[in-house]
Amino acid sequence: MAIVEVVKYDGSPDVYAWKYPNAELGTWTQLIVNDTQEALLFKGGQALDLFGPGRHTLSTLNIPILNQLVNIPFGGRSPFSAEVWFVNKQVSLDVKWGTASPIQLQDPKYNIVIPVRAFGQFGIAIEDSRRFLSKLVGTLPLFNQDTLSKHLRGMIMMNINELLSSYLVFKKVSLLEINAYIGEISKHVEERVGALMQPFGIRLVNFFIDSISTPEDDASLKRLREALARKAEMDIIGYNYQQERTFDTLEGAAKNEGSSQAGVMGAALGLSMGAGIGGIFGNQFGQLGEQLYGAPGAAQVCPSCQSRNDAQAKFCNSCGKGFAGSSAGGQAGAPRPIHNCDKCGMPHRENSKFCANCGDSYNPCPSCGTDCAEDAVNCSACGETLPRPCRGCGEQVAASAKFCPHCGTSNSSSQQCPGCRHEVQQGQKFCPECGHGLAGRV
Repeated sequence: MAIVEVVKYDGSPDVYAWKYPNAELGTWTQLIVNDTQEALLFKGGQALDLFGPGRHTLSTLNIPILNQLVNIPFGGRSPFSAEVWFVNKQVSLDVKWGTASPIQLQDPKYNIVIPVRAFGQFGIAIEDSRRFLSKLVGTLPLFNQDTLSKHLRGMIMMNINELLSSYLVFKKVSLLEINAYIGEISKHVEERVGALMQPFGIRLVNFFIDSISTPEDDASLKRLREALARKAEMDIIGYNYQQERTFDTLEGAAKNEGSSQAGVMGAALGLSMGAGIGGIFGNQFGQLGEQLYGAPGAAQVCPSCQSRNDAQAKFCNSCGKGFAGSSAGGQAGAPRPIHNCDKCGMPHRENSKFCANCGDSYNPCPSCGTDCAEDAVNCSACGETLPRPCRGCGEQVAASAKFCPHCGTSNSSSQQCPGCRHEVQQGQKFCPECGHGLAGRV
C-alpha cells in the first residue's frame, strides 16, 4: 500500500457513477475531483461527506460526518473503511431511446390497426448526487448510459404510447400525418418525463423524437398505401370507385358474346372511352340504361338546377327558370302527369313547382292537389279552405292552424274594426255594427 494514496477517476464520459474499488482508506489520502464531478463518501450504506471539484486531503477537518462514525484520531495515518463514489455531473445530450417492439395503434382516419415505432434521444444532467446514488444506483459498482436507458425505457415508452394515442383519438390525426406533430409531441413528453426524473436527482435537459415510422413490410400498411395511390390516380383522371366498377362490368358484358346486350354495352363503352372518363361518363351510362330498359320520351336538362324536363317544356318544372332554346338533352322517362295548370290548362308533372308551359307557380290544394289561383280562398274542386299567408312573416299557414308555426302570430279569420273594435269576418269591406270602412281583407 502506498504511503499516500491518490483517489481519482478519469474514465469514459458516458459513465454517470463509479465506485472506487478500494474501501480501506487512511488519513492524508488525496482525493482528486475533476471539474464535472462530485465525490461522495459512503459508510454502512449511508451517504456522508460530499466533495466538489479540486484536491482534498481526507482528514478530520474535511470529513466531519465520517469522523463521528469511525473516531479517526488526530495525526498519523489512521486507516478507516469508506466507499468513494464519483458522480459525473456533465450534461449528456446523446442518450438514445427507441421502442423495443412496435406499438399497435388504430388510425382514426382509415380505421385500421398499424404497428408504429418511435426513435429519438434526450439529454440529462445529474443535479442531486446523494439522491441519484441512493435511489437509482444502489449497490451497482458502475452506472453508465446503457444502464440509465434500461431504467428509464419503461417510463419513456409509457408516456410516448399515451401521447401518441391521445393525438390520434382526440385530434383525429392520421398515423401517416403524425410526423407533422413531432415537435409538439416531443414538448409534451419532455414535460411529463422531466417531472418523473426529478425524484431521482436527474434533470431532463431536452427530449427529441427523431421519427415515428411504421414497418415497411406490414401487410395492412401496404394495402393502405396502394389504396391511397389508386385514389390519387382516380382524382387526377376524374372518376371514382363506383364508376370504375361500372366500367369493369360494362367491359365484361361487352366481351360476353352470348349476351343479348353485348352490342349496346360495347357501343356505350366505346362512347365513354372516346369522350373521356369524366362528366360525359355519367351521361353515357344514363343513355345506356334507357336503351336497355326502353324508357320513352326525350328530355332537356335545366341549366339552373339540372332537373330533367319534357322536350316541349318552356319552363323548368322544379325551379321555374325559362328555357332559352330547343331541347338539348339525352333521353329519359317522362314524369307522370298529376293536375292541370289553373292558367293554361297544361298538365303538371310529378314533383313540379311551376308550370312547364307558362311558368305559373303550382299552388296545390292540401286536400286534393288541384292547382288553385294564388288569391283563391277555397279549392275550386273540393271546396277545402286553402292555406293563407301569415300576417306576421308571410309564410303559408294551414287554415286549421290557430297560430303561425314560424312566428307565432294568430291565424284567426276575423279582424277588429278600427272604429268600434267589433269582430269582422274575413272578406267584409264594412263593419256591420258601425259601418266603418275596412282597409282590406285580413
